[in-house]
Amino acid sequence: MNLTPDQKTKLTTLASELINQTEARILVEPQAPGTGYWFGGGNVIRDRDGSILICGRYRNYGDSRTGVGAGERGLELAIFRAPDVHGEFEKIVSFTKADLAHSGMDVVSIEGVALHLCEEGIELFISTEKDAKYPERISDFQKPGAGVWSIDRIHAAKVEDLSPANIEEIIPFGSGDIGRLHCKDPWVFDLPNGDLVLGYCTHPFTWSSSGTALMIRTAGSSTYEKITDDLLRRGPVWDIAAARVTERLAIPQVGAFVGNSDLSLYFYDSCESLRQLDENPKASSRPRGWSCEEIGGIAVGNDNDLNQIESLSTESALFVSPTGTGCSRYIATLVTEEGIFANWQQSQENLSQPLVGHFLPMDRVIEILS
Repeated sequence: MNLTPDQKTKLTTLASELINQTEARILVEPQAPGTGYWFGGGNVIRDRDGSILICGRYRNYGDSRTGVGAGERGLELAIFRAPDVHGEFEKIVSFTKADLAHSGMDVVSIEGVALHLCEEGIELFISTEKDAKYPERISDFQKPGAGVWSIDRIHAAKVEDLSPANIEEIIPFGSGDIGRLHCKDPWVFDLPNGDLVLGYCTHPFTWSSSGTALMIRTAGSSTYEKITDDLLRRGPVWDIAAARVTERLAIPQVGAFVGNSDLSLYFYDSCESLRQLDENPKASSRPRGWSCEEIGGIAVGNDNDLNQIESLSTESALFVSPTGTGCSRYIATLVTEEGIFANWQQSQENLSQPLVGHFLPMDRVIEILS
C-alpha cells in the first residue's frame, strides 16, 4: 500500500477514536444480561428518507446442537430505525428461524445480516445455519444437530415490505471447497461504477479458523463472481486464528490522504485461538479473544485492486472492550455529512454483548487526518 508511518498513525488514531470503547452508548440490548446473550452482526445504512437503519440478530445462550430449531442460538433477525444517528432505535421488522427456512431445509441458527439500498428498493443479505449434511467423506466431523452455513437474499421496494417470500440462496455452502465449507456474516459496499462488492466469512469443516471471501455483482447483473477466497491473510500474533472482515470504510480524502481516492479502511475480527486459552500466570497478560468473543483490528486496501489489502494491526488488537471478556466485534460504519457513525458488539461487565454505537464529528475526522 506504500503508506507512510504518519499515514498509518493517522488511520489508527481515526479508528481508535471512532470505535470509542468508553464513550459508546447502547443501541440495542440483548434479551438477557448474561453470558451468550447479544445483539449484532449486522450493518448500518441511511434510508432514502434520511432515517437510519440498523440490522442484526438476537442470539441467546444455548447450543444450536440441541436439534433443528430447538436451540436458542441465533433465534431472531431484527431491523431497527431511528430518525438520525443520535436517536433511539425502534424495531420495525423481525424474522424467526422458521420464517427463513426454505428449499426443504430448516434453519438451525440465524447468523450475520446486511442491508443494502438497490435499484429495486432495498435488499437484505442473510446468513443462516441450515439443516444440511456434510459431504460423506467428512461426515464424521459434523457435530450432532449442527448444520452448515450459507447466505440468502430477500428484497422489496421498502424495508417494511421485506419478506422471506422471495428468499433465494446466493452463496451456497462450500461450493466444493471443504476448507471454506461454511459461508456467513455478509457485508457489502458499492463501487463508484455501480458494482456491488459482497464480502463474507468462511470456516473450514473443522471450525479451526476463519477467513474472508469477496464476490462482486456488476451493475445490472444478478449474478456474483468470485474475487478472492482469502481477502486478508491471518497474522502471526493476536490474529493468527481468524481474519473476519466486517466492514469497509472509504478513507476521506483530506489532509494526508488528498488524492488517495482508492484507499479504504477495513475492520476485522480475530483471536489467537477459537477456544479460550489458559494463560501462564507468570506471562504477560493480554486480551487474546476466542470464538464468539473476538477482538478487532484494521487493515487498509486498494479499491482499484480488491486483492490488495494489508493489516495495520500486526502486533496487537486495536479494539478491546474495557469490561467483560474484552470482546469487541462486528464493526459497521456509516459516513454522513456531519461525521461517521459506528456500531459494534461490545462485552459488558455482565458478559452480555449489546450493540453499542459512537459518532465521530467530521470536524474531528478532518483534524485527525490533516
